[in-house]
Amino acid sequence: MDGSTRGGGHSEALRNYNLGRTLGIGTFGKVKIAEHKLTGHRVAIKIINCRQMKNMEMEEKAKREIKILKLFIHPHIIRLYEVIYTPTDIYVVMEYCKYGELFDYIVEKGRLQEDEARRIFQQIISGVEYCHRNMVVHRDLKPENLLLDSKYNVKLADFGLSNVMHDGHFLKTSCGSPNYAAPEVISGKQYAGPEVDVWSCGVILYALLCGTLPFDDENIPNLFKKIKGGIYTLPSHLSALARDLIPRMLVVEPMKRITIREIRDHQWFQTRLPRYLAVPPPDTTQQAKMIDEDTLRDVVNMGFNKNHVCESLCSRLQNEATVAYYLLLDNRFRATSGYLGADYQESMLPLQDRNLNQMASSESSSSGTRNYVPGSSDPHSSGLRPHYPVERKWALGLQSRAHPREIMIEVLKALQELNVSWKKNGHYNMKCRWLPGFPEVHDMLDASNSFLGDSTIMDNDDANGRLPAVIKFEFQLYKTKEDKYLLDMQRVTGPQLLFLDFCAAFLTKLRVL
Repeated sequence: MDGSTRGGGHSEALRNYNLGRTLGIGTFGKVKIAEHKLTGHRVAIKIINCRQMKNMEMEEKAKREIKILKLFIHPHIIRLYEVIYTPTDIYVVMEYCKYGELFDYIVEKGRLQEDEARRIFQQIISGVEYCHRNMVVHRDLKPENLLLDSKYNVKLADFGLSNVMHDGHFLKTSCGSPNYAAPEVISGKQYAGPEVDVWSCGVILYALLCGTLPFDDENIPNLFKKIKGGIYTLPSHLSALARDLIPRMLVVEPMKRITIREIRDHQWFQTRLPRYLAVPPPDTTQQAKMIDEDTLRDVVNMGFNKNHVCESLCSRLQNEATVAYYLLLDNRFRATSGYLGADYQESMLPLQDRNLNQMASSESSSSGTRNYVPGSSDPHSSGLRPHYPVERKWALGLQSRAHPREIMIEVLKALQELNVSWKKNGHYNMKCRWLPGFPEVHDMLDASNSFLGDSTIMDNDDANGRLPAVIKFEFQLYKTKEDKYLLDMQRVTGPQLLFLDFCAAFLTKLRVL
């Protein structure tokens, strides 16, 4: 790709990119693939012609989509990197999704196997839930607006018909594609918002599992009649749990329709749920302040000032440094098959029930095992979650009713004894680095002060390169529904077997083995 020869009249505005082929042409512009010169990563650039946009009275639609995408940081919502304005055009630089629309994927595959359909559906619900938590209803959910990246992960896109919800206010606009629209929408009735997205998700789930639409008719009045009456058939090949979930989503009466929260709790949805989708992500403000150390270092090495980059990220400013940061960040974690390697994993350390009393010197503690490790939907895990929403009778990790401060102090003592370097992300979340066998003595503060105060990273760069094998991992303390605290540790990089060695050493220091 060559920005100077193939960029047409866009070379000055897009001087940081090499423009490539056209991916698609819309009503008032086109989408091109491009390469970000500084990082070498691909992006999609939507080129909106201002005159055409005004003639078609689509200014509000474009502005709404840009405003919403600027707000969102979520692994299953299309990332907006920057917006460039010129007198004639608007350039919206977005995440590039290699495999295009989910619609084409369904057409190519026919119907999907249940496990693959569930994986995609879990990602869709996670993104929709995030929208609703940020008071945005999409209103045009359909496979054409769901894109697939290089790992076939879903990205919610096209927020032009979305709207912001306000408490006590109802929406009435009839919008979206008729086949995916809820009965109350096509009837012109008032609606709160989330319930219409749930209906659309039900139609999408049906399409994933069946390869066809539940409501379809060339005659629009007949189509509307089927939707309003909830008239459709469930194929016999569907599993019992899928046959239970779909009708709960396609309920004509919106007040009786299942909610996103209830979808999450459904047994079909819970099966093989990836750990990073097990808990809601932190809000955008929190995430913006959780700066990834390795990515920051890469951006600084490109010549940017560290303090300027940090201030820009925390303030959600758009500049060359922040664009480079998020491009590097997204591509780094996509290469690990999801954020922090977020694929479903069987437990590698099946801890038997132990008494965390041994660790925290507390009289009221307990622990168990579970079959996956909850993480964050973003590479920057945040502090204590409000609750741990997945109902399980067993869990992998250490659980305790002790005060979280007591638990973390004991954890830090064990890390200190093992010569582990750490950086505090939040009050109950830390990034750690372990160089096995390194005879190092930390100049540490008292554990309680280093945890509760404004401690800096206890870092060891190993400038002499004596030990190339380095394990990087994260600790996170979660609060469960039972008012217990669950301690989770999760490998980020480094040899897997070496990480298991560390886990054994760490648990030995905690005296639970």
